[in-house]
Amino acid sequence: MARPDGRRPDQLRPVTLTRGWSTHPEGSVLVEFGATRVLCTASVTEGVPRWRKGSGLGWVTAEYAMLPRATNTRSDRESVRGKIGGRTHEISRLIGRSLRASVDLKALGENSIVLDCDVLQADGGTRTAAITGAYVALYDAVRWLADRKALAGKPETVMHRSVAAVSVGIIGGEARLDLCYAEDVAAEVDMNVVCTGTGDFVEVQGTGEAGVFPRSQLDALLDLGVAGCAELAEIQRKALL
Repeated sequence: MARPDGRRPDQLRPVTLTRGWSTHPEGSVLVEFGATRVLCTASVTEGVPRWRKGSGLGWVTAEYAMLPRATNTRSDRESVRGKIGGRTHEISRLIGRSLRASVDLKALGENSIVLDCDVLQADGGTRTAAITGAYVALYDAVRWLADRKALAGKPETVMHRSVAAVSVGIIGGEARLDLCYAEDVAAEVDMNVVCTGTGDFVEVQGTGEAGVFPRSQLDALLDLGVAGCAELAEIQRKALL
């Protein structure tokens, strides 16, 4: 079965990272995975949450949201509903955990960075695009702190590893990398892989949407995910030059 956009099974969509997309935040990136577009901003505040004060450690957290018409049909804003949905909470936590894996919080000092990831247009893989773009926005925010001599360590010590993420899945018995929406909804197995630039795992989320799946498919998906994250790490590296 051919992919909707004609890609090879192991091929990423075109990926673009546009730094400085927003004027006000200390770091901002518009990340595009094909037709999926996410604006990632990094906002720096001096100090840390009350429960972390006096520890000498910094803090990095994230919030994720989708614009009402980011998808085919309009969704009400969660602020209007008066309740944040479970999916939104889950993705926000995933982004925060993933990005904390890239930071030495002691070298950050008692500074906080909030990563806001807002989906402008969704075509599958919004959470993985958000993680990949938020890393670059976070890096720029740390540089901003370094320029003001507000770090407890050197910038390269604070950002001691890169982090990227990509979706993988089984469609029609075939393992595929970086699923668009049409593939995502048809996947028999759906998985998100978060890796460091050296190929270590930060987090793996996977499920058999249409039943169980064998170890051989799991291995194939992990191999695809690691290879995809390696490509994304190189795209991040070039964007930060």
